[in-house]
Amino acid sequence: MNAYVLILDDDADVATAAQLLLRRRYGKVATLCDPMGLPALLAQGVPDVVLLDLNFTPGFIDGAEGLALLDLLRSQAQPPAVIAMTAYADVPLAVEALKRGAGDFITKPWDNARLVAAIDQALARRAAMRGPTAATPDLMGESAAMRELKALIASVAPTEANVMVLGENGVGKELVARAIHALSRRAAGTLLAVDMGALPESTFESELFGHRKGSFTDAKADRAGRFQAARGGSLFLDEIGNMPLAAQAKLLTALERREVTPIGADKPEAIDVRIISATNLDEARLFDPAVFRPDLLFRLNTIVIRVPPLRERREDIPLLLAHYLNLYALQYDRPVRNVNAVAMDGLLRHDWPGNVRALRHACERAVILGQGAELSLGDFGLGASAAALDDGEDFIASPGVAAAALARGAVSGSGSGAFNGAIAGDMTLDTLEREAIASALAQFNGNISHAAKSLGVSRAALYRKLGKHGI
Repeated sequence: MNAYVLILDDDADVATAAQLLLRRRYGKVATLCDPMGLPALLAQGVPDVVLLDLNFTPGFIDGAEGLALLDLLRSQAQPPAVIAMTAYADVPLAVEALKRGAGDFITKPWDNARLVAAIDQALARRAAMRGPTAATPDLMGESAAMRELKALIASVAPTEANVMVLGENGVGKELVARAIHALSRRAAGTLLAVDMGALPESTFESELFGHRKGSFTDAKADRAGRFQAARGGSLFLDEIGNMPLAAQAKLLTALERREVTPIGADKPEAIDVRIISATNLDEARLFDPAVFRPDLLFRLNTIVIRVPPLRERREDIPLLLAHYLNLYALQYDRPVRNVNAVAMDGLLRHDWPGNVRALRHACERAVILGQGAELSLGDFGLGASAAALDDGEDFIASPGVAAAALARGAVSGSGSGAFNGAIAGDMTLDTLEREAIASALAQFNGNISHAAKSLGVSRAALYRKLGKHGI
């Protein structure tokens, strides 16, 4: 397998043993015993997988060194998959590493087959999560929020934990569920989606648990329920928050007993499914016992994944625009046209209440109805809502956002330019402020969230400063 594996462990014997085991299976297997050499090694090329010991200095067992190295590895533009290595007594520390972005952990001394399997799974997850795929286009994005979401999916997917996906309409909750299933050990099985809000209460048990022939008037043949049909795979319960309380009680019983009884059957049937659920309910309502049973919620939300709305990751808008405009231009046999600078400005500051789904529909409309050489804001059908920010100040795209849009053909070259340096001798406060902002944006490749944090201001304040200085 053509992969680069790095073993980072202060025990040279342990590192060498792992290297001897792995070098015939993977393209390059390197060892590093001194963590101080990691930055220089990363400058030469980022590994695909890192086996990371969590303690280095003798006498220190808190894992602080290993977690700091994990943060460094996760901060890379294309971060490696990280597998934490720890002694049996350090399992709680390994769990903390998982929370910080490690994809898996193994205990020392390891089982050889377990180590190889962990690396193979890490490589598969990394390949699946690097960049957009045709199966999950709405999960595109390189903003900090999307990188965190993808890392969480990659960490959670290989487990058997039930997952609840929260988020507004149109953010891509089902696509998150599909990504979890695709990266899970159940990927070869079925992912069956059920709209729980659309199931009539009268047919709830039949649809989920199945029925026997003759058990009711229209039962003309035996029928497997969704739980049986998804055996060995995953069951995606969408719009779980819209279930009536009586139906919630029946679902809870099935999950607690890990069995269902088809209508008309004499014996229960064991179920073997992983449950992924989703809802757009506000979390305050979800925790209201009058709306949702707390005991069922406890069964479903072992892991909670919150999908960010598009307005919280505006950096991803140019990428999404480029993707969908190209997609619909191909579908409808229309020319690929740039978005003019004014339109891009409006699209970036639009709040997108329908999230990625709304952006996709807007792109389809623009491709079909747009008549000019470039696409204008009116072609997207957003109306006056995209014409101004909530605070009334202009928004100018950051250099990183504008550059990303230009690189993908989503915006014309007439947009705002990046900072070109202060005029010599004109070191006013405004000039210094502008220079500091430009420097921060360059340091973080146009990432607004990271730049704002480094400058000690809010995202909204930074957006206002960008508009003020024309950056």
